[in-house]
Amino acid sequence: MLARFVLALPAWVVVAVYLVRVAKLDPLQLVLMGTVMEAAVFAFEVPTGVVADLVSRRLSFGVGWLLQGAAWALAGATKSFGLILVAWVIWGIGATFESGAFEAWITDEVGRDNVGRAFVRGTQAMYLGGLVGLLVSVGLATWDIRAAIFAAGGVTVAMGIAALLVFPETGFRPAPRQGRSHGRTMLETTKNGLRLVQRAPVLLLLVTTALFAGAASEGYDRLWEAHFLRDIGVPRFAGLDPLWWFAVLGVVTMVLGLFAVNGVARRLESASPVRMASLLVVLSAVQIAAMLGFALASAFALAVAAVWIVGLARSLIRPVYSTWLNQAIDDSTVRATVNSIASQADAVGEVAGGPGVGAIGKAVSLPAALVTSGLLLTPALALYARAVRHHGTEPELEELPQTVQAGA
Repeated sequence: MLARFVLALPAWVVVAVYLVRVAKLDPLQLVLMGTVMEAAVFAFEVPTGVVADLVSRRLSFGVGWLLQGAAWALAGATKSFGLILVAWVIWGIGATFESGAFEAWITDEVGRDNVGRAFVRGTQAMYLGGLVGLLVSVGLATWDIRAAIFAAGGVTVAMGIAALLVFPETGFRPAPRQGRSHGRTMLETTKNGLRLVQRAPVLLLLVTTALFAGAASEGYDRLWEAHFLRDIGVPRFAGLDPLWWFAVLGVVTMVLGLFAVNGVARRLESASPVRMASLLVVLSAVQIAAMLGFALASAFALAVAAVWIVGLARSLIRPVYSTWLNQAIDDSTVRATVNSIASQADAVGEVAGGPGVGAIGKAVSLPAALVTSGLLLTPALALYARAVRHHGTEPELEELPQTVQAGA
């Protein structure tokens, strides 16, 4: 829980404002920055997940946090679009070392039966850390925005060092090598993870929804601050920097999330797959409606309300999705690999959807790009609804692996 708190201290909104105000990136460049990061995630996600299954979960996410901290520092040190792209490639590689490994480490340490509560508590800690970090980061950024970015990098590097030196790892059992080389064992672990996803319709369902969630999130995540700054306008109050409005947006979102996650925690303790699917249907529908509302809002107050609702929905989706996914993985030796496959699907969606959304933002308008982002999430909503009808599974997807294999 402490790790989630500390890692939430860096405020992404500070970097986003820096990229718009100081680096002067246009909508397409803002999205391309995320696209190259997700391309790095796509390339490294499964190999680093396999490392976590074969060597050490703790080593994997510790290295990841070191790389992410270095990326923060590089991004804050330059206004060059090329170097910013390099920084985000490094950040993406670091993210692959963390994703899958951290969730698998938690599951191993607390057990599958307790993982739902652990993920919810982690989300609560993340919100508390984000609340503290947002206020501190924005306060520091109003004095020197680069200092705030460097501080974020320093905190993340410190967590990487702590993970390597202090974090326990008592529940992890490396996947057996059985006399095989590291390379052959990595390949075999990857194949085992893919086979498990193909064998279990619910895993295939969740990996597929991650694809559409990634496509929808990329444009929104890169462009919402620019939409406020360039289209809607941010009112000045008592001579304060507009950054403080973003701080208010974040604080309210986090407070709402803390209260809502408590309610979700009670539901997840004994939630069945169909209950989790039903919850994801509602939350995804709310997220889509709020994203469309934000894109089309002309009044500052309406846009603020929409952003709060989007943030709240996404904060609740994360622990529900992670719980459902990890409870469905019955083989702990490939848990990090399967989590990485889901993250890789998210990255594929972001790479596929991001540039098109950015091009729409540059050629048409930011509202048009944000509407497109909201609509890209609708297939995930439809898949969750089908899962509800089939009691938490998607039997019609069972034949997909055989079709793919036949085509291969």
